[in-house]
Amino acid sequence: MALLLCLGLTAALARGCLHCHSNFSEKFSFYRHHVNLKSWWVGDIPVSGSLLTDWGQDTMKELHLAIPAEITREKLNQVANAVYLKMDQLYQGKMYFPGYFPNELRAIFREQVHLIQNAIIESRIDCQRHCGIFQYQTISCTNCTDSHVICFGYNCESSVQWETAVQGLLQYINKWHKEDTNTRSAVLLLRAHRTTPAFLISPSFTCLEPPHLANLTLENASECLTQH
Repeated sequence: MALLLCLGLTAALARGCLHCHSNFSEKFSFYRHHVNLKSWWVGDIPVSGSLLTDWGQDTMKELHLAIPAEITREKLNQVANAVYLKMDQLYQGKMYFPGYFPNELRAIFREQVHLIQNAIIESRIDCQRHCGIFQYQTISCTNCTDSHVICFGYNCESSVQWETAVQGLLQYINKWHKEDTNTRSAVLLLRAHRTTPAFLISPSFTCLEPPHLANLTLENASECLTQH
């Protein structure tokens, strides 16, 4: 498989990807306000209400991603529409027998988590269809702000393309390290570490970290990358 070198740190617990969708507040407000009409058993109401209230933070807890929870707007729309469709169908039914409604909510929640996981990972894997550094626009699930992911794809069709790709990577690394330390630290704090290259902070890529950069050549950079 192609090696993906992605920017960022593991996302902290936060709002949840679906919260970033424009229709989330309206949809889930309706779901919470009508939950008392969906079960014959009064015990289902607080359980279901808690599931809906904690939907976002529970989503982030269950993602278990080793990469930042950043999703493209297109994939977020796809996940949101799939979740809303399931929820609307559930709410169209009459009152349910005890235990049925919260169990269905849990099933929709688990499906949503899998959809988000797949959407985020698929975008990273798509990087292998490119050669060299590639960037795509995303939404940060931690705070719903516009973000972007920069990664390194290995899908080079010739030695010339591969050499150009590695040279571009070296230029990117050198440019990043030449930035003023204080300025970079301030920027990273403001951007919640989204622009920190993972391959510069990962112990697996010490061959691309100072002081090795000073004498780094195309040949040993290529060897370093292909070994990880």
